[in-house]
Order: sequence, then C-alpha cells, then structure tokens
Amino acid sequence: MTLLQKIKNIVRSRSIHVCYVDVGSCNGCDIEVLACLSPRYDIEQYGIVVHNNPREADILLIIGAFTPGWEDKLRMVWDRIPAPKAAVAIGNCPVSGCCFNRPGSLVDPPVSKHIPVAASVPGCPPRPTEILSAILSIAPTVFRDYEVNQ
Repeated sequence: MTLLQKIKNIVRSRSIHVCYVDVGSCNGCDIEVLACLSPRYDIEQYGIVVHNNPREADILLIIGAFTPGWEDKLRMVWDRIPAPKAAVAIGNCPVSGCCFNRPGSLVDPPVSKHIPVAASVPGCPPRPTEILSAILSIAPTVFRDYEVNQ
C-alpha cells in the first residue's frame, strides 16, 4: 500500500458517511437515529454525515424486523454502497426479531443472514450514544489497509 492510499484511508476514517434503511420497524429506533442528529448528540461533530443515497455511504444502518419482502431490496442497497463498506444492525429487531419472531411469523432474523453485519446495537430502542459508539468503533476497521483502485 502506497503512502497516498494510507492517507486516503486515514481521511476517510475521519469522514464517515452513513445511510440508513428501515426494513419494517415501529419507528422507535428511527427516532433514536434521528436523535443522533440533534444538537444534544451532534453526530456530525465526529465527522459522521447521514445520506439518503447509498452510493455516497460507507456504513449502512439497518433498522427494523427483516421480512422476506426486503431480501432483494436490501441486497440492492448493499450492492450500491462502494467498498470498503460495513453494516450496523440497530435495535433488537434486526438482531433477533424481538417480539415479532415467533412461530408463523414472516420475520426472518437476524439480518446478518442476508448481508454481512459488522456491529450490532441491541436495545428496544438503543440509546443514541450506543448507536454513535458502534459507528465510531467500526470505522477504523472498515478503512484499515483498504487498497484504493486508481
């Protein structure tokens, strides 16, 4: 790896772009992710920017109970994120299915069966500080030793 590639990885690890997908939640986790953008938690002071476009993202945040209807859609969003990339499952629903995971249910947990998940944030809903620390903890590993194609 050249010096230029190392510098690019260092810069990208300090400017993290996230995109989040709600695959069927009760909006509890969605509210907590949006609370991260408020002045109290101010996610942007850590260099984290939220995008709606997966082509501009580095990390995908997944919220909600995964159902088979999301199989192709989530894979399509995941494939559009450029490498290096990572996913974070936020809340109990994408991690275990929570109260929706019972016999006869259409919920298909965990989401890690469908796309690779680098970190999970359990809770119903998890606190904004836990979401923030999960993103910050995986960012250095996402960009470590990544070869940039020129």
